[in-house]
Amino acid sequence: MNLSYWDIKTWITDIDFTIVGSGIVGLSCALELRQQYPQSKIVVLEKGMLPQGASTKNAGFACFGSLSEIIEDLKTHSEEDVLELVSKRINGLRLLRHTLGDKPIAYRQHGGYELFLKDDKALYEQCNAHKDAINKLFWPLFKDCVFSFEDNQFGFKNSLKKIGYNKFEGQIDTGKMMQALLNKVSTSGINILNNCHVTSIEEGSHKVHINTTNFSLTSKKVFVATNGFAGQLINEHVKPARAQVLITKPIDNLHIKGTFHLDKGYYYFRNIDERLLFGGGRNLDFKGEETTEFGETELIQNKLEELLRSTILPDTHFEIEHRWSGIMGVGDQKRPIVKPLSSNVFCGVRLGGMGVAIGSTVGRDLANLMQCT
Repeated sequence: MNLSYWDIKTWITDIDFTIVGSGIVGLSCALELRQQYPQSKIVVLEKGMLPQGASTKNAGFACFGSLSEIIEDLKTHSEEDVLELVSKRINGLRLLRHTLGDKPIAYRQHGGYELFLKDDKALYEQCNAHKDAINKLFWPLFKDCVFSFEDNQFGFKNSLKKIGYNKFEGQIDTGKMMQALLNKVSTSGINILNNCHVTSIEEGSHKVHINTTNFSLTSKKVFVATNGFAGQLINEHVKPARAQVLITKPIDNLHIKGTFHLDKGYYYFRNIDERLLFGGGRNLDFKGEETTEFGETELIQNKLEELLRSTILPDTHFEIEHRWSGIMGVGDQKRPIVKPLSSNVFCGVRLGGMGVAIGSTVGRDLANLMQCT
């Protein structure tokens, strides 16, 4: 890259804090650092033209887990751990809304629903049997019953008559949310360098050396916030998990409003701009979707369309307008990894598909690791 003296002096010299990744975590980390260190020089490095990974690719669910997901988590986590996870998600959503405001992110609390196919009767019965116990577990957080069941009012077919309901669940406009976050960071005097792919991070005696595809630079401290791509830079147990999504063209008199979960959360859909957004299907090919490559597969896209036709929009004409994918970071545990890797390098990764919910607090906690050094 042909850099001038002015480029080098203005953008990549005397850097105090460098954040790798301009998603929710990275930008939230940058804002927290600016608040704590108002005179510092902060740079955010982003490999894409826009934020990559999952921050601009997600479905915009302001959620903390469906009933069946919570039951599944309780098989591998203690009640205390699950309560802590849900508490972090709730607090993360509150922080996101407080930071940006509800209007700029188009926050709507239409409620969340869980749909059960006819073949999922055993899962429905399991959810119904555990509903009261989980409501009791969550009472200290909500001071109300979270999960209930009601009649299917949406005309879904090939499904059970009852659907789960959670009045506390909401939705956001992901694009507006990221735009608002980027604007807030930019007006805080933080430089964001796009199309800047970090290839390696090397710790020196007093500074960290960062190599990118365009240039090299040094920084006093480095914060890695690349989530599903973390394995390319740091030695932490983070597996990439691709999520495929499609969206329809506008549908006249679309009767679906809210956020919907299906098959333990492996499928999810919602209304947006008179369209229906539908994603998931990773469980059809876990190994194949354990990739950092963006793209769609016939196996999953065909399944999404089949469920639209047979179950979700059975008597409605629709056309697919666009398809895309995002890369999440997952692991054996759902707790994110937020820790120092050395005295000058820190990471906040492995958000487990809950980036909208916990990204803000993970970014804040990542910045606060500075206080431990």
